[in-house]
Amino acid sequence: MTRAIFAATLVSLTACATTQASSQARSWQAIATDGDRQRLRDWRTAFTKALEQARAGGHAADIAREGKLLDPDAAIGGVPIPNGDYRCRTVKVGAKDERLLNFIAYPPFRCRIEEGKLQHFSKLTGSQRPVGRIYPADSLRQIFLGTMVLGDETRAYQYGRDHDRDLAGWVERIDDKRWRMIFPYPHYESTLDVIELIPEHQ
Repeated sequence: MTRAIFAATLVSLTACATTQASSQARSWQAIATDGDRQRLRDWRTAFTKALEQARAGGHAADIAREGKLLDPDAAIGGVPIPNGDYRCRTVKVGAKDERLLNFIAYPPFRCRIEEGKLQHFSKLTGSQRPVGRIYPADSLRQIFLGTMVLGDETRAYQYGRDHDRDLAGWVERIDDKRWRMIFPYPHYESTLDVIELIPEHQ
């Protein structure tokens, strides 16, 4: 093989490898742990169970008040979610332990979605701050894979390094300017966590 042909072949292989790596990096299936794949598959079971637990605990009116946010079939498509600053709110539904509350709605906080090779989500305030990447999924939804930053920590764990910190959820548009993240079977406290996202500047 001549030097010129060898160089051309090397360039071609490098480009191919770079393309494959880039493609893999943009595929949530290539990143998600087996446990998170299962949780994402079981999202409807988790959603239904969480609502049943909350209603049995006397929170039917709270669920009704949230409207589309707690409707399993509310997704209307229109992805990806726009980049920008959001007013966010977490609602925990169902409980892993009978000693815990079956419904908790937290006050609003600030979060942000930024563009990079993939969209990046971060909760900007509070003692529990989800951070991570948003991956393409299908015409209806996106996938969030990330970790939980706690307390005064300044850096997030790498996804997949600490099972208890890992987060996996679906990102869906549920109204004209209203989105949600659904986290089925989170590792702590609840059966389902839902984060509502409303743009700060509409």
